[in-house]
Amino acid sequence: MSRILIVDDEVVIRQALRRLLERHSYEVTEAGSVAEAESSLELASFDLVVADLRLPGAPGTAIIAKCAPAPALIMTSYGSVKSAVESMKLGAADYITKPFDHDEMLLVVRRLLEQRQLWRRAQVLQADLERDYPVGGMIGNCAAMREVFDRIRKVAPTDSTVLILGESGTGKELVARAVHELSPRKEAPIVAVNCAAIPDTLIESELFGHEKGAFTGAIATHRGLVEAADGGTLFLDEIGELPAAAQARLLRVLQQGEIRRVGSPHARKVSIRLIAATHRNLEQRVTEGLFRSDLYFRLRVIDIRLPPLRERSEDLEALANFLLDKACRRLNRPPPQFAPQTIAAIHAHHWPGNVRELENAIERAVILCESAEITPELLAIDAVALPATTAAVGSALSLKDYFRHFVLDHQDRLTETELAGRLGLSRKALWERRQRFGIPRPKDT
Repeated sequence: MSRILIVDDEVVIRQALRRLLERHSYEVTEAGSVAEAESSLELASFDLVVADLRLPGAPGTAIIAKCAPAPALIMTSYGSVKSAVESMKLGAADYITKPFDHDEMLLVVRRLLEQRQLWRRAQVLQADLERDYPVGGMIGNCAAMREVFDRIRKVAPTDSTVLILGESGTGKELVARAVHELSPRKEAPIVAVNCAAIPDTLIESELFGHEKGAFTGAIATHRGLVEAADGGTLFLDEIGELPAAAQARLLRVLQQGEIRRVGSPHARKVSIRLIAATHRNLEQRVTEGLFRSDLYFRLRVIDIRLPPLRERSEDLEALANFLLDKACRRLNRPPPQFAPQTIAAIHAHHWPGNVRELENAIERAVILCESAEITPELLAIDAVALPATTAAVGSALSLKDYFRHFVLDHQDRLTETELAGRLGLSRKALWERRQRFGIPRPKDT
């Protein structure tokens, strides 16, 4: 629902314009001056600002810079070519003269809001171009991936909530974006949030917004990411890390279609399509009391399970060649080829980091390659078959269990740097996981 701010010192005009816009399903807020609007509202959170030119204190054109990037429509009873030109020079999106015709006003408002939506979409697309995704598209022809593609095609045209399950690095965000791009909401933005990357103390404010003075440090009203996704898709990655209070607020969004900013007594209507993803076992977290059962069942309307790379052997060569071409184009390098033994090494490796690990290994190889062929050594992966104890249960292991098995089986013959490289981690990340899972280094025992 588009949000419009009306700034006019004439109460009768404000109320009449408000009734007109609300009849056409717009959410409207009023203010009597630029100072009042600036002190009590987050101007940039509106989709359009309609302001009278002549106001007590600062003129209506003073709000143009303050509400950016939201467009400003300037209206006045003193219509003249000069004032119109001056308003447009200051950045007004358009100009309308009072008394205005209702149809004319609605036509201008609709046009400016459509332009605003196109701008938002362009911003998201530009951000997408600048981001470094594991894969620029989804590659796969194995049975598990064909099932993923089939489910995406079936669920995308609906507005149903989607839960994407899979290990880290399998491409869950790519699936979310594919669902969005095939949905009726594709013209609106998709807002992606990594719940694990935001501290628990800030997650509610970041997702749902807050009012000025709601807590220490809240010096201005803040529009949350849920509101930013209004009309489009909200993708919550690592939703299993969401704290209990935020889970309750998210459940309200799904059940009531509304949010309440932190510190606000008023609810706001939002229209979003929610896609969530996690590498965790949410059923187990529900049993452990770490995740709300009612939220889990609301999320799991449709689930899409992404297979780990070790279960996609028939896709490995095609995916590796795709990533090789991508890395060469990004690094502006002539494309080498994989040596036959390199393809064999890729098939022999367990790929605990999945597609992300494969991409990093190939990028490293492209940088170091000095010939027309990429040899196994350049990938810096473990091409030796897994020990029988690990291989026998590999497909049944969780990522945590696999990490434990792999470290214990290899730490006696590999350095920490080599072990981290085989796992697709930094040395710091390897040390942190050792601490978290209680796996001391051999010299520490």
